[in-house]
Amino acid sequence: MRCLVVLLAISSTLLAKLPELGPLPKAAPVNNKEITHAITRGVDFLVKKQNPDGSFGSARRTKGLNIYAPVPEAHLAFLSGASALSLAGLIDSGDHRLEVLAAIDLAESWFLSELPKLRSVNPTTTYNIWGHAYGLRALSALHRFRKGDPERQADLKRLASRQIESLLKIEALNGGWGYLDLDGFHTAHFSGLPTSFTTATALLGMKEAQGQFGLNLPAPQIKRALASIEMQRTRDWAFVYSLSHKYRPRYAINRPAGSLGRSQACMAAMRKFGDQRVTDELLSDWIHRLCVREGWFDIARKRPVPHETHFSISGYFYYYGLYYATECLAMLPPEKQQPFIPHLAEHLISKQEKDGSWWDYPLYDYHQPYGTGYALTSLSRLRSSQK
Repeated sequence: MRCLVVLLAISSTLLAKLPELGPLPKAAPVNNKEITHAITRGVDFLVKKQNPDGSFGSARRTKGLNIYAPVPEAHLAFLSGASALSLAGLIDSGDHRLEVLAAIDLAESWFLSELPKLRSVNPTTTYNIWGHAYGLRALSALHRFRKGDPERQADLKRLASRQIESLLKIEALNGGWGYLDLDGFHTAHFSGLPTSFTTATALLGMKEAQGQFGLNLPAPQIKRALASIEMQRTRDWAFVYSLSHKYRPRYAINRPAGSLGRSQACMAAMRKFGDQRVTDELLSDWIHRLCVREGWFDIARKRPVPHETHFSISGYFYYYGLYYATECLAMLPPEKQQPFIPHLAEHLISKQEKDGSWWDYPLYDYHQPYGTGYALTSLSRLRSSQK
């Protein structure tokens, strides 16, 4: 019995520290001119592809295998999320050409008109979480952009407050947020299965809105959400895919390699809500891992079947992972950011399509807007951090 206890203690210690991956590979220096050129091409793509009503993306492009999307609310959710990321990307780019400003104005009008209509009707899905969470980030960006226009800022604040209320309505019974519930146990209060990364996405959207608008966040719901993320954390700071996976922490999808696109979002949320365990060293370690392992993380990019590749990685985690990696990067002291900037910039710039867009998973016709939005914000952060 004593030997078993010792072995378990040793196993726990080994899990607490990830193996070393070696030094960062060589990366060519990148300058802000190169980053700005890529940003401008991405901005041009969004301006050209913007819908006449101001939104970005559509349900018109399908394939043999489509993501389950009960109409009509699922597609308004996808449209809202893609449009929010696109709008935030345009604002973060700092591009003030007249056609870009016109695109921002048009997108803002669509948001003020359509975002209040976003909700969950079908109990099998809460895809609207993506519209609410990224809507909060777009509204926060708009609030900064509309500095000097208190009347418009007041409208944006009211809409942001409604998005927080909407998120609270679809909180899972056991805390946090998920996006899919196909088990059939539907209750008056949403009983869906929270996922680590969806919960982190919602928390970060609300945290940014709190700082930008001065909105209050309800402590009980925030505490439950953070507890949900903690329950999904393993000792090596990987995060299992969903709450039910906590009973299978060594499944491939739940190991560090499978969590490579999730850990940054979860750690960013924990740190921004005051978790002192998320140190600079921990953030640096996981950015390092993403830079070193990007080559095989990229294998899932553009594959049409979710979770079909090694460690059950899905293509749609690619730009999501880089987006939150750059958010974690911004939390580090300037001198600790510099070694990672050439790598992250190279990964993003080298993946830009000929038409100026970025995309990682074929999702109807939403994938290019959301991918480009992620990339524009990520590159803008890198440009700001570059010495």
